[in-house]
Amino acid sequence: MTTYPTDYRYTREHEWVSHKGDLATVGITDYAQHELGDVVFVGLPEVGTAMKAGQTLGSVESVKTMSDIYAPVSGTVVEINSELTAAPEKVNQDPHGAAWLVRMKLTDSAELGKLLDAAAYQAFIAEKDSSA
Repeated sequence: MTTYPTDYRYTREHEWVSHKGDLATVGITDYAQHELGDVVFVGLPEVGTAMKAGQTLGSVESVKTMSDIYAPVSGTVVEINSELTAAPEKVNQDPHGAAWLVRMKLTDSAELGKLLDAAAYQAFIAEKDSSA
């Protein structure tokens, strides 16, 4: 069973956020990468793109499917993980670490409080799996 970092926040769409001050790092969860299968392409926004929580942030394509990634919080993209362009498989290898997708300057840190903590996210995916 995967251990989800307890200092991250999670969405029901399977994105994670870690933050320090007003800088948020965003990625997809281990559950998401497992459901996708072997990732072959990651599409990310340009630096400087302003995002609202819930907007499409990018996409991940695997051998099985293509899935949109949604911004879990509002902010401006200040950095993208350009390593994923040449090595999208990192998403499968280290989804909660080296395979982060974007870093954003938060516009409303209160939005973090609306996201799930690790225990609530794990309960959410356990319930989802048991009803499948």
